[in-house]
Amino acid sequence: EVQSWKQVHGDVFRAPSLLPVFAALLGTGWQLVVLTLGVIIFAVTGPLHGEVHEERGEVLHAILVCYSLSSIVAGYTSGQFFKQYFATTARNNKNNASTSLWQATMGLTVILLPTVVTAILTVLNTVSLIYGTINTIPFMAILKIFLLWIFVSVPLNILGTLLGRHAKIVGGGQFPCRVNAIPRPIPEEVPWYGKPSGLIPLAGLLCFGSIFIELYYVLTSLWNYKFYHVYGFLLGVYGILTIVVGMTSIIVVYFCLNAENYLWQWTAFASGASTAGYVFLYAIYYFLFKTQMNGFLQTAFYFGEMSLISITLGILCGTLGHAAASNFVRAIFQNVKVD
Repeated sequence: EVQSWKQVHGDVFRAPSLLPVFAALLGTGWQLVVLTLGVIIFAVTGPLHGEVHEERGEVLHAILVCYSLSSIVAGYTSGQFFKQYFATTARNNKNNASTSLWQATMGLTVILLPTVVTAILTVLNTVSLIYGTINTIPFMAILKIFLLWIFVSVPLNILGTLLGRHAKIVGGGQFPCRVNAIPRPIPEEVPWYGKPSGLIPLAGLLCFGSIFIELYYVLTSLWNYKFYHVYGFLLGVYGILTIVVGMTSIIVVYFCLNAENYLWQWTAFASGASTAGYVFLYAIYYFLFKTQMNGFLQTAFYFGEMSLISITLGILCGTLGHAAASNFVRAIFQNVKVD
C-alpha cells in the first residue's frame, strides 16, 4: 500500500519509551541550540563589544553566561514535552506515578549535561594534575562555576520545568489522532529502507557532509593554534546544518511510518544525533594525519575534549531532527479521516 503510514494513526502519537529521559534530552538539546546560537552571535558582534581574541577566556565566559541563562529553556521544553505525552501512557491515572516521573524529568534535565561535562573534565583535570601542566583548572574556578550552577542554572531550570508543566500548549495540546489503548504490532518483514538501522547512518552522513569543510577550520583553530575569524560564515553553516538535519530526519521518519513503524521519536532523534558519530570519526582522522600529537597527555586531552564536543553536538542535532519530524508528523496526520 502506497500510503500505509495512515494505518498507524492510532499509535503515532504514543509516548516514546523512557519518557523522562527523552524529555530531558530534548530539554538539554534546546538549551544547547540556544547556547550555540548565543555564543556565535556574541562572536559575530565582536566589533560592538571588542573582538573575542582581545581578552583570554572571553568565549568561555560567554559560554558560561549563555548556559546559565538558557537553563530556563531546558526546563520549559522538557516539562512541556513530558506534560504533552504523559497523557498517552498507561499510567497517567496514577497520581503517585505522575509525581515521581515529573520529579525524575526535572532532575534529569538539571543534571544530564553537567554530569557528562563534569565526568570528562574531572578525568582531564586529574591527568593534568599528574603531569603538572598549566591546563589544570584551579580550585577557585571550579568553586565559582559550581556556585553559578547552583544559584543560577538550577533555579532557572526548575522554574522552566514548572512553567512548562503549567503553561497552556499551543493548539490545546491535543494530538490530531486519538491514541489507541492497545499498541499495534509492528511488521518485521520490511525492506532495508524501512528499518531505522539502515536509514539512521545515511542521515548522519548527509548532515556531516554539510559541515565537514567548516569542521576542518574549527579543529585547526582548536588544535593547531590558528585564529578563527569567520564567525559570520560559522553562523551560516549552523543554519545549513539545522535545515539539513531537519530534512533528513523527516525523510527517515516518513520511510519508517510507511513501513508501519510508529516508534518514530527515538528514530528522529537518532537520525540527527548520528552526525556526532561521523564528527568523532573525522576527529580520529584529524588526530592521525593533521596533528603531530603524541604521548598520553596530549592524546587524553584531544579525545576527551572531542568526545565532549561530539556528545553535545549529537544532543543538539538530535533535538533539531526531532523538532522537524514532530512538526511533519503532526502536519500529515492533521487531515487524516478516521472511519
